[in-house]
Amino acid sequence: MRKFMATIMLAAGASSSALALAQGPGAAPLADTPADGGIVVTASRSGDPVSGDLVGSSVTVLDSEALELRQTRILSDILRDVPGVAVSRSGAIGGKTDIRIRGSEGNHVLVYVDGIKASNPYQGEFDFAHLIADENARVEVLRGQQSALYGSDAIGGVISYTTLSGREAPGWSLRAEGGSFGTFSTAGRAAGTVGDSFDYALSASYLTTDGYPTAPGGTRDIGSDNLGTSARFNWTPGPDFRVTAVARYNRTKADYNDQAITAASPVILGYPVVTAVDSPGFRYRNSSFSGLLGAELDLFDDALTTALSGQITDVDNDNYNAFGYSYGNRGRRYRANFVNTVRFGNDRVRNRFTAAIDYEREEFRTVDPYGYAFTGKRHIDNWGFVTQYDVTVDDRLALGASARIDANDRFGDTTTWRLTGSYILPTATRIHAAWGTGVKSPTATELFGYYDGVYIGNADLRPERSRGWEAGVEQKLAGDALVLGATYFRNRFFDQIETAYAFVNGSYVSTSRNTGKTSRQRGIEAYANARFGDWRVDAAYTWLKAPQTVLVLADPAPANGGWQDPVEVETQAIRRAKNIASFNLSYVPQDLPFSATLTVRHNGRQRDYAFNSNYQYLLADLKAYTLVNLAAAFDISRAVQIYGRVENLFDENYQEVFTFATPGRGAYGGVRVRF
Repeated sequence: MRKFMATIMLAAGASSSALALAQGPGAAPLADTPADGGIVVTASRSGDPVSGDLVGSSVTVLDSEALELRQTRILSDILRDVPGVAVSRSGAIGGKTDIRIRGSEGNHVLVYVDGIKASNPYQGEFDFAHLIADENARVEVLRGQQSALYGSDAIGGVISYTTLSGREAPGWSLRAEGGSFGTFSTAGRAAGTVGDSFDYALSASYLTTDGYPTAPGGTRDIGSDNLGTSARFNWTPGPDFRVTAVARYNRTKADYNDQAITAASPVILGYPVVTAVDSPGFRYRNSSFSGLLGAELDLFDDALTTALSGQITDVDNDNYNAFGYSYGNRGRRYRANFVNTVRFGNDRVRNRFTAAIDYEREEFRTVDPYGYAFTGKRHIDNWGFVTQYDVTVDDRLALGASARIDANDRFGDTTTWRLTGSYILPTATRIHAAWGTGVKSPTATELFGYYDGVYIGNADLRPERSRGWEAGVEQKLAGDALVLGATYFRNRFFDQIETAYAFVNGSYVSTSRNTGKTSRQRGIEAYANARFGDWRVDAAYTWLKAPQTVLVLADPAPANGGWQDPVEVETQAIRRAKNIASFNLSYVPQDLPFSATLTVRHNGRQRDYAFNSNYQYLLADLKAYTLVNLAAAFDISRAVQIYGRVENLFDENYQEVFTFATPGRGAYGGVRVRF
């Protein structure tokens, strides 16, 4: 941390001298809001806008201004600035990108994009490699167990990414930029209103890059092409009735490297281990389409709201090697939601009761041109029944309770619950707390495998479960211009699912199993947000203690090269550093056509898995690193802006995932036109 703080001071000194529509799952249109303490929609199934000051759970809002000032192109990059969040990308842009919250796994984080559940039905999680940032968007990160509201996957929390509506962010814009590693990106947006009842927003973003070598000592550049498009329409024929339609299409084509043991492989405890190697011809293509159609009706002067929506997510993934098509998978999800909300009370005491019914069917199959895998279609059906009650007193005290029953045709019924509370003292001090449970159903590949006789499914798996609580304090100072906050949390995970490798009949096989063990996580999240005149400061810090018992090789390799039995070792969970921090300083003078932002991100020492020739686990150490970015923009006129940024200013050499190289210093510049 001393190195991190010194870097902040050095970079800050150098720099000084030189919610639009926030529609989470089932939400109603909202105005754009500032970060932390603004309006939140993911904390309630009603879709009602809720002040962040009245939410017992920890939540961070990244507004459209933050995305623009930090010149965010890959959405996962700005998530590094959220307390409790750990990000890991396997190599270059397009490499698998996992988000972990409070020590959870990547598939323990539920992701909504424009109100649509976005995870791949086949893989059981969302890969952030396929989401590039749109112009005019907003992110909410709701942390802690949220399964009582949203069901499976929401053990670590919920991330909701939303493009802004035409009514809240009207106008046309076009952006184009180029830079290091043969990178070119562009984005466009057309949004507005037609009369008083209709608004629209059409957006598209494209990023292509030649990339760089990700294999140690390699020469093959790993490039990618990434396209994202969205269309949002809202029709309000009367003050009490609304119809919303959303369509999104995303496509990623990217190179990747295979892994093998070579003469240049790293050596751990005397074992040469599997490493990334140049693999000409290896690439993948991922495409997804998703759509949502919903309607809301208000009755009795907004005392009762009934909402009905349906959505579809269709994901295709295909992989190629040097000889042609290798394998692929198909996943499709159908969802229907029926939500009723009743509001009652008076000016002092406001009550809200919400009941929801969710239906979901996931269909999936493996594509295998060689005939080794079962390629028939399988499916899982799930019904969810939700109740939520919230009460607010004098806009100071907020209490909430929610419960959910999921009826799954593979696992039977599961019940989750959550309690929350928040209170604002007369000193502008807010205390908040939450306590609840979470669940994660096994994925398609864990249940059924995907390569007969090699990657074997386990139909007897049980859902993973979690229970945890948090308590925090937040202080507003200088007339709300400065917000300081800290939260302590503790979690327990039960029946976690792990991959097990074995040597059977002369070949290696893998399957999934419930460990039957309990793991515990605890940590502290702290943040500071300041708005003083022309200056904006956003800082975050996370301390995480996430012990994990793993079965690994802990002694040097036998001299004769023979077999060694693994032993149980307790270590910090892989790819989750104990210390993560970020610092963003923006200067946006009102009287000058200029803005500048300094971003510093620190990731502490962490561990990752490595594999020897017998596919036994070893632990690899990854050093701490600190990355510094500088961004600036200049308005030539009211319609034209030029901008530029430098990423990894000090050319840090680091790894996020073992053996995968990361980019060095890069510079980018472009022009934006608004009209």
